Amino acid sequence: MPYRRTETVIRRLAARERAILTAALGLAAEGGLHAVHIAAVAERAQIAAGTVYRYFPAKTDLVGAVIANVTARELEAVRAAADAAPGPLSALAAGIGTFAARALGARRLMWALLGEAVDAELEPLRLEFQRALAGELDIRIRAAAVRKLLPEQDLPLSAPAIIGALAQSLLGPLVPAHADPAAARAAVQDATLLALRALGIVDARARGLVAQTVLPAASF
Repeated sequence: MPYRRTETVIRRLAARERAILTAALGLAAEGGLHAVHIAAVAERAQIAAGTVYRYFPAKTDLVGAVIANVTARELEAVRAAADAAPGPLSALAAGIGTFAARALGARRLMWALLGEAVDAELEPLRLEFQRALAGELDIRIRAAAVRKLLPEQDLPLSAPAIIGALAQSLLGPLVPAHADPAAARAAVQDATLLALRALGIVDARARGLVAQTVLPAASF
């Protein structure tokens, strides 16, 4: 008779995989993707390195799981914020502001995913996150454009340009750390305003949208 895993065994295996991924996410948040190593993850998760290898045979597999987890989490947050907004421009501001706030709250990890140099084998994995984020913002930009709420522009370039602007203005090495939540919130609002202006929204309207946008306080 073939071996069948019991529900208890399945739950234990799933819990161990979650522990491994949680440890990897913690290391990435502290030191970027370079910090995610099998040995370091095993030590943090308090399990043997061989156990980690059974779940993730190579570092790229583990980093890929980290990126997939972050991608799902961030897209869900951006999508929820935009979907709750009352109109296309409000949705655009909410999506941009939410991503900006959450990115600043996880500055080290997000810079690793958006701007930091990584090993060649990790670059395709990182691009998956960037494409997914650009795709979500592109949906919101096009929804506003089709309603003639934005000036004519090269739409395929708009979302990547906004992501680049947010990364450099909030996360890049030229940007100082924000000492307190008020300074961080102001930085997110300024970056969101910059993005809306770049999309062609007139200043008064852009400022109103930023003022109305509810930012996720947990990120600060």
